[in-house]
Amino acid sequence: MKTALILGISGQDGCYLADLLLKKGYRVHGTSRDVDSRSFTNLGKLGIADQVSLHSASLVDFRNLLQVITQVEPDEIYNLAGQTSVGLSFSQPMETMESIALGSLQVLEVMRYLNAPIRLYNAGSSECFGAVREGAPSHEATPFHPRSPYAAAKAAAFWATANYREAYGLHACSGILFNHESPLRPARFVTRKIVATACSIAGGSKDKLRLGNMAIRRDWGWAPEYADAMWRMLQLDSPEDIVIATGESHSLEEFVALVFQTLDLDWREHVEVDESLYRPSDLMFSEGDPSRAFERLGWKAEVHFAELIRRLVEAELKSSKLQVAN
Repeated sequence: MKTALILGISGQDGCYLADLLLKKGYRVHGTSRDVDSRSFTNLGKLGIADQVSLHSASLVDFRNLLQVITQVEPDEIYNLAGQTSVGLSFSQPMETMESIALGSLQVLEVMRYLNAPIRLYNAGSSECFGAVREGAPSHEATPFHPRSPYAAAKAAAFWATANYREAYGLHACSGILFNHESPLRPARFVTRKIVATACSIAGGSKDKLRLGNMAIRRDWGWAPEYADAMWRMLQLDSPEDIVIATGESHSLEEFVALVFQTLDLDWREHVEVDESLYRPSDLMFSEGDPSRAFERLGWKAEVHFAELIRRLVEAELKSSKLQVAN
């Protein structure tokens, strides 16, 4: 029986990964900054809260991190911790860089210090690619040009992971994941905001949905499938960094339109563009090339755009117990 340690287990990806690993027979441990002050609602929603061993850990505290890893003795570590919002990173750039870049470096240093046969997955991000030419999907050799504090921090963590792999022989890799959604997304994410507001309107609310730039295009996938890709990456005998994506992109306007259409509503009657919600710098186009993932991992996305939105809307209606108004 293998043991896995998920750093940042309370988020969307950590919960789906924990669920997957438990089903594969792993002992699963997870960390959060302060386990006594969190409810771990997402683990509860998946029905696995009592199957996971939880530990308080700060990735920027070397001694604390060393204690937890020494206690758990993991075969695999999944580093999903740190600030997760691109938008928030513009107002909290220092915290973002510290929690992601410095935190990742601390994990790598603990592994180097222990010199144990641990495999590390680092959560990379498609945001690292930055501004790319529309119609040109990003792949493993596409240069990075980060356009936000979040992306810059993720790029730093990516290169630190690659350097420790090459310089010190660590079994460490980064998954360069494009956008992936689920009902476990926090309300601050625009996809959850769209779905929740649209469902509320369908239930009779007079709310307006206010959004920023609706022309941006993203490659959206289904989060549980991306957790599976993380696990597959750590099963490779030789670690490598791999892009995980669906291979297709859609505009935010398309996302909005299909959500409202699913609810038999015309989005134009309920949506307002608010320029104050525009980011200081944003990516107009983001799409991944998943061919390497299929070649090396046998992985490809099964849930695509229309099915993704159907699942998100269905889950929101169920969780909020809303009845669509006639």
